[in-house]
Amino acid sequence: MSRSAHPAGPRHADVLPEGHYSAPPADLNALDAKVWAQTVARDAEGVVTVGGVDVKTLAEQHGTPAYFVDEADFRSRARAWRSAFGSDADVFYAGKAFLSRAVVRWLHEEGLNLDVCSGGELATALSAGMPADRIAFHGNNKSVEEIERAVRAGVGRIVLDSFQEIVRVAHIARELGKRQRVQIRITVGVEAHTHEFIATAHEDQKFGIPLAGGQAAEAVRRALQLDGLELIGIHSHIGSQIFDMSGFEVAAHRVVGLLKDIRDEHGVELPEIDLGGGLGIAYTSDDDPREPHEIAKALTEIVTRECESAKLRTPRISVEPGRAIVGPTAFTLYEVGTIKPLDGLRTYVSVDGGMSDNIRTALYDAEYSVALVSRTSDAAPMLARVVGKHCESGDIVVKDAFLPADLAPGDLVAVPATGAYCRSMASNYNHVLRPPVVAVLDGESRVIVRRETEEDLLRLDVG
Repeated sequence: MSRSAHPAGPRHADVLPEGHYSAPPADLNALDAKVWAQTVARDAEGVVTVGGVDVKTLAEQHGTPAYFVDEADFRSRARAWRSAFGSDADVFYAGKAFLSRAVVRWLHEEGLNLDVCSGGELATALSAGMPADRIAFHGNNKSVEEIERAVRAGVGRIVLDSFQEIVRVAHIARELGKRQRVQIRITVGVEAHTHEFIATAHEDQKFGIPLAGGQAAEAVRRALQLDGLELIGIHSHIGSQIFDMSGFEVAAHRVVGLLKDIRDEHGVELPEIDLGGGLGIAYTSDDDPREPHEIAKALTEIVTRECESAKLRTPRISVEPGRAIVGPTAFTLYEVGTIKPLDGLRTYVSVDGGMSDNIRTALYDAEYSVALVSRTSDAAPMLARVVGKHCESGDIVVKDAFLPADLAPGDLVAVPATGAYCRSMASNYNHVLRPPVVAVLDGESRVIVRRETEEDLLRLDVG
């Protein structure tokens, strides 16, 4: 099929239906640096490269769909966060965004700590050599087995999420002859400017112990009375994909207010405060995330000001960027399979992946960018919806974007900013095999999480 053998979809902004898009870009071949990893560029032939390797070569070597991580970009972002907060604060990478043993080693080498929230994430961290005292263990319903493993390993902190967990961790630590360092996660009643399903600090949700009604204060009383626990601080997380710092200001005011009450009641000034993560990244050109040094300066000033007002020593600050580090470092590479123009609406572009490798569009109504990366094109823009191969009408990867009207089967397209949550939340829906994760650095690529095989699926099916 020739590149012009299919009818084009709508091409001009004045005749386009309403949707989730801006006007067509002036140059469809341009790559917005906001949404792509640092080493991504087009070579002299117009083919996109990452880490010095072009996507055609990567597709030949590793197949599609596949996630490609710019290792230099990951390390650079990790260093930027570590440098921004300095030695007087702690940066915990939120492993739920994406975790593998290679990533654990990169974090260790770049001086970051690690936040895990399951036994599997803890096992990955320990197997890759992350020192246990640099690990924080989260979760709203940690099992007894998970807690025992964490305490035995000597994790640096366990974040307590309920009254039952306060007693559970204390009992396990005492039985093992240990005193476990803990923080108490509280909900401060601040709802970040984010999607409802990923807003985590308002009171009507599953995480943390509410500040309202004195519940958080009571949790502190109980934790301070138990021999198996060493209460080192308060934890607060207000949401995800946040650009506005005002929510952190309100949260810090309320957390510091609790620290003041703890001092007044118990004569104890807790030495740490964890403000969580949730800092946003650019998925499209419309997003405008802050740089790590700006975030560090703002958060430090907020906490310092609140503590001075309350006449408290400024506690050691911790933050938990996950998406903000790994999200922009990767893109997902797909091969175009079929193209279906709908007259007066848009053109449906089907790729060889879909909601099994990126559930976020279906789950959160997330928006992404997409680009033709195996060549350049001088064709007019067409409004496209990039969809997957699954038996589901909601199997949408990119809702509305402009692609060249001469797009054809066999072309390679890439969706940037898929480093966070895409592989972590990937599934085998329709028994589709989960894609590999491939790190690219200095002209070389290497698999860090291999592609699943049919043998992998059948090995689990014991029926």
